[in-house]
Amino acid sequence: MKRLLASVAFISLAACGASSSPSVPGGMLPVGDASASPGKYVKHIVILIQENRSFDNFFATFPGADGATCGKIGTGECIPLKKVPLYSSTFPNYVHSNFVTDYDDGKMDGFAKSSAKFVYQYVDPAQIAPYWTLAKQYVLADHVFMTQGSASYTAHQDLIRGGTRLDANRTIVDVPSDGSGGAWGCDAPVGTTVPYLTNAGGFVQAGPYPCFGPGYATLRDTLDAKNVSWKYYSPGKIGSNFDANIWNAFDSIKAVRRGSEWGTKVVWPSTQLVFRDIRNGKLPAVSWVVPDACNSDHPGDFASECGGARDTGPSWVASVVNAIGKSQYWDSTAVIVVWDDWGGFYDHVQPPQIDSQAEVGGPGFRVPMIVVSAYAHRGVVSHHVYGFGSIVRFVEDTFGLPSLNTTDAISRDFASDAFDFTRKPRSFTPISSKYSQSFFEHQAPSGLPVDTE
Repeated sequence: MKRLLASVAFISLAACGASSSPSVPGGMLPVGDASASPGKYVKHIVILIQENRSFDNFFATFPGADGATCGKIGTGECIPLKKVPLYSSTFPNYVHSNFVTDYDDGKMDGFAKSSAKFVYQYVDPAQIAPYWTLAKQYVLADHVFMTQGSASYTAHQDLIRGGTRLDANRTIVDVPSDGSGGAWGCDAPVGTTVPYLTNAGGFVQAGPYPCFGPGYATLRDTLDAKNVSWKYYSPGKIGSNFDANIWNAFDSIKAVRRGSEWGTKVVWPSTQLVFRDIRNGKLPAVSWVVPDACNSDHPGDFASECGGARDTGPSWVASVVNAIGKSQYWDSTAVIVVWDDWGGFYDHVQPPQIDSQAEVGGPGFRVPMIVVSAYAHRGVVSHHVYGFGSIVRFVEDTFGLPSLNTTDAISRDFASDAFDFTRKPRSFTPISSKYSQSFFEHQAPSGLPVDTE
């Protein structure tokens, strides 16, 4: 099942909201088009990675967005999407086999077969108000597709390299086999394997050990080669409790895990250190920031360990954005807020059509993406088709890096859609939120996994 992010025109026409927000029309740029040069204005890129929400789950009713009010099931019926709180004690299934079931050969009606009808829902906008405020003030992209229809392990790899293809016939998918709460990279127990898909669509459960060497290049390689600074802000440290590092993408990169960048460029705890670096004028050129489990949008996990119903995720994002907005970095920074996978929740838009250049097993379903910058368009919904490769490409285009030749090479550039560099940078308006920056700075790291798949 190979589908593309670049050379076909796939635009959903099923918009279901009022049209009060400006829109950027859909469409695709030809491969290799680079109509914007953001590097003159953008000196810092911060990628805030949230967890496990489809676009419809968070923005089904957002004005001007391609949302939905009902969802298809296998009988052909369209059942109303139910408004629900952010916190849920249960969560759907969302590994690759669930994606295939949900997708149902493009009919997008198999979600209840993977989990249950509770996945036909959308979160009460009042409970995720900071996200809606950001979307109303900046750019909300409503056709961002995961690189693969898979779980969070590969999604976090995709956000540092644009894909998980190992060689001509193997593309990593799902999660490593160790289910004991151990690390899922180079610290995984001996005998741990990670599944892969073949080019013919075959699924192999027992693949390689999840610690990848030369030939599996990431943005770390190209950033280092040009002496461009970077940090990966991880929620926890490798130690006796590995849990917090399940979502440390660079734990699977041997040169980083076994080298001097571990603990210097891959740092922890994420929240406290990113605030410190912003305050002290030490924000690197490129940052990935992963929340503590207690601030993740992942449903169903760790309510008791985190002090009750977990509703801090939107405030955590707002606090990081506010810290940047009030700092010396505002005029030179682009913040990309993105959710790593669909989490099993319903989404009505069929991923783009089949093409031989796409990552095997993808693209997956839509996830939200918000682009925040002093140069970002104000209150625009972009309907252009993007993937995680677009984020990788934005880093490459901004800092003049060579292509990794993963999905970055076939993904649409969003700089020309999201920014207007012809006008002066606008001043920052703080984002209101339930929890303050001080709350997060004084919050003890939980040591829990951000996700469980």
